[in-house]
Amino acid sequence: MQSLNWTQAILDCQQRGEAHVLATVLGCSGSTPRDQSSKMLVTANECYDSIGGGHLEFVVTNKAREILAAGKQGSLPEEQSNQQIHHFPLGASLGQCCGGSASVLIEYFPANAFHVAVFGAGHVAKALIKILGELPCRVSWIDERAECFPEALPANTTKVISDQPCYELEALPAGSDVLILTHNHQLDYELCIKALERNQLEASWLRHIGLIGSETKAERFRKRLTHRGFSEAEIKRIICPVGKLEVAGKLPMQVAVSIAAQLIEIDASFNEPANQEAKPNKHRGLPWKTIKTELGGEVDNSGMGYELNFQKD
Repeated sequence: MQSLNWTQAILDCQQRGEAHVLATVLGCSGSTPRDQSSKMLVTANECYDSIGGGHLEFVVTNKAREILAAGKQGSLPEEQSNQQIHHFPLGASLGQCCGGSASVLIEYFPANAFHVAVFGAGHVAKALIKILGELPCRVSWIDERAECFPEALPANTTKVISDQPCYELEALPAGSDVLILTHNHQLDYELCIKALERNQLEASWLRHIGLIGSETKAERFRKRLTHRGFSEAEIKRIICPVGKLEVAGKLPMQVAVSIAAQLIEIDASFNEPANQEAKPNKHRGLPWKTIKTELGGEVDNSGMGYELNFQKD
């Protein structure tokens, strides 16, 4: 159990883009470990705060970890809502001596899938990190020179000091956006090779490969990669010069703005529905009818909207 309370922990998870589950005791009867509105936040490796300990907390934590694992693997059933309500008779089903019962709302918040790997800690990278730090993404910032990183980093950015950047590229999550901005042209070339090799396997596919440089550098790399046996279609996956060319200027921040604009555009287009004519899902989350049925409350429509008054046993 960690020292952060659930409010601090959920802010930390959201800033880092980490998947998490929030468990809330909606209601209870009889003797229970904690009262209604008690909350606990669960991540893949930690728990923050408590809904009372004992078998109840053990079962809820395991359920949360099952959801987190399924979400990470992309195997969470479509019909399974990110919000679930479970009722636990503590004595009858969980064997707790307090003998009451508790209803728990389990809410799943997936990890941010927008992951950017920035290779190089030069002037453009430093400017870019400032922008990415304000965007809803996770950032891995990789360089072998520890002294090149600033002391303070945005909450969504992880510093990786490595003398084997190519290994770090191989270990990136599938679907990552890669930006090759190093000070070493030979290292840039080696990273391009590793990125293209990854994209030969669907399971390790990288969404975007951006390489900083001029048209002359791009042409030189195209020839070298062709000699390495990569096809024209494969090589075209590397965007060089990286960034939106209509954003003028060569200052580090101007280049960083053009790269960030390109990333935002790629992420937006990637998340657009394949069929623009398709109608959105009728219900998202828990439908009102389900909430009324599950909670067994009485509806009061005397004011604005509807209020669900919980029945007291």
